[in-house]
Amino acid sequence: MEAAVYGLGRFGSFWAECLYRAGCSVSAYSRSEHPLPEGVRRATEEEVLNSPVLFFAVAISSFESVLKRVGSRIGRDTIVLDTCSVKILPARWMKENIPSDRFMIATHPMFGPDSGAHGLKGLPIVMCPVSDSADPRYSTMKDLFSSMGLDVLEMSAEEHDEEAAYSQGVTHFVGRTLRQMGMKPTPIATQGYRSLMTIVDQTCNDPLQLFYDLQRYNPYAKEMRLSLQVAIEKVLNALRREEG
Repeated sequence: MEAAVYGLGRFGSFWAECLYRAGCSVSAYSRSEHPLPEGVRRATEEEVLNSPVLFFAVAISSFESVLKRVGSRIGRDTIVLDTCSVKILPARWMKENIPSDRFMIATHPMFGPDSGAHGLKGLPIVMCPVSDSADPRYSTMKDLFSSMGLDVLEMSAEEHDEEAAYSQGVTHFVGRTLRQMGMKPTPIATQGYRSLMTIVDQTCNDPLQLFYDLQRYNPYAKEMRLSLQVAIEKVLNALRREEG
């Protein structure tokens, strides 16, 4: 399978290499200078936009503007997928900016360079249909993900964002909060503390922009933060009562 990746940031570079290791012929385009992953060919913007399969791996906050600029130039036979960590808005942006006769799927690989460093087997990837999921091209992409060892989960964009706000969103929020507290490894760390430090490392290795985008572009994130705040207040109030 020929596939192209638009964007060679931290995740885009990792994903391009994953596709290459899965047996794809991979090309990539990036507006910024990034080293090419193993086995990946540098291509022009026009070439990747006309690839049989095109993965957009750009920041959520820039995805709409990218689509406004290039959406109409995407090849008629190209399968278009995003890799954003939220799904309602990216799916809407694809519908609004890509001709309706192109085939589109909103996806979210629920992992990154850290969690996928030792292989993809069993890691989840979410597929949210934008075009008709009964089309054979949808099955083609699902089969590719399965062949990579990924656990394919199919749901609507709304279901994804609601669940992600209370899983990925809260994880990144807690990781950034613990980093802000200045928590560091210690020789007397319990297993629980070491697990917390793992969360800090995994979330804070990602660009800070990803954290902001997860909180800003997931419509359920504000509700998650309010729920977290209420829960913290309940625990603090319980402690106050115990202290007299």
